[in-house]
Amino acid sequence: MDRLTNTIRPYAWGSTTAIAELTGAEPSGEPQAEMWMGAHPGAPSRTGRGTLDEVIGADPERELGQAAADKFGPRLPFLLKLLAAGAPLSLQVHPDLAQAKKGYEDEERRGVPIDAPHRNYKDANHKPELICALTPFDGLCGFRAPDDTADLFEGLGVDSLKPYVDLLRAHPEDSALREVLTAVLTADPEQMAETVTEVAAAARHLGGAYAPYAGIAHHYPGDPGVIAAMLLNHVRLQPGEALFLGAGVPHAYLDGLGVEIMANSDNVLRCGLTPKHVDVPELLRIVRFEPTDPGILRPEASSDGEEVYETPIDEFRLSRYVLPEGAAPHDLTAGTPQILLCTAGTVRAGELALGPGESAFVPAGEKAEVSGPGTLFRASVVA
Repeated sequence: MDRLTNTIRPYAWGSTTAIAELTGAEPSGEPQAEMWMGAHPGAPSRTGRGTLDEVIGADPERELGQAAADKFGPRLPFLLKLLAAGAPLSLQVHPDLAQAKKGYEDEERRGVPIDAPHRNYKDANHKPELICALTPFDGLCGFRAPDDTADLFEGLGVDSLKPYVDLLRAHPEDSALREVLTAVLTADPEQMAETVTEVAAAARHLGGAYAPYAGIAHHYPGDPGVIAAMLLNHVRLQPGEALFLGAGVPHAYLDGLGVEIMANSDNVLRCGLTPKHVDVPELLRIVRFEPTDPGILRPEASSDGEEVYETPIDEFRLSRYVLPEGAAPHDLTAGTPQILLCTAGTVRAGELALGPGESAFVPAGEKAEVSGPGTLFRASVVA
């Protein structure tokens, strides 16, 4: 297996301390938002044999195994990350596979440069994702029931929200959500900024259920995404709990450290809380306008100690091992590729000793025995 050297992305919303505290490194003073583990061309992991995308590209069937290469093509189908949010990420949604293929082909046909700031589809793949909390982790996930949002709006006592309250109470749920989100994102910017300022002041005063939105408004003053965020369920994960985010579900991460895994894609349509491009018509076409339960996931333990986070897709499979000291090694040898990530203690993986934040790539069929004491996340595929 290959020890991985990984890139940390310094996005502005990143925590300045969380990844450093996990790994025992000295904080740099700069935001450290994401550590990428995988073969994404934007920041591929490095091995003693070259970058991981180069290693896989040289012999996909050997590195991925025949089944995974046949099913997903000659590339690692997932990207694993440590994600450390010190401020809210953009409110966003991801397309399904058919939408991604159609959108990518359309922008290619129209000659939209792949790095253009207004480009929506960077590839033809979907981007389901799973986030598992390592610390208490706050996020927004899926629409809450319109009546509940109407009550939340009314409790603020902000007159300019009354039209939204009327819409939420007067229409069927899907129409209500569509009309309110459309109205928020297409409102006059100056008037919306005034509304957001009033909402922020009221939310700070009231606290409680309003506190998350006061925090969002602090980071994004005047942004219509503050109002859009109030349409969504607020979720707090405890360590070990997770969220699965499928196509069309609006979401944002607010604060905390977690292990994130996703299909190997970069397709994001933004709804707000960002200075980046917001394509309102395309966004409204992709969003699923239906109230949803966030569906907090807890791992299901198997007889061999593997705790699996069950999801409905095949591009990735995430599980966790809590390895006690002195226990017999676990044999993780598999016919598909794996990335192993230590998040606590010291895990022995083959000949490698992995400390917190350290990871290894295991080619298909490669012998992989692990032992603790420590906590190990295992990223693989279903092939």
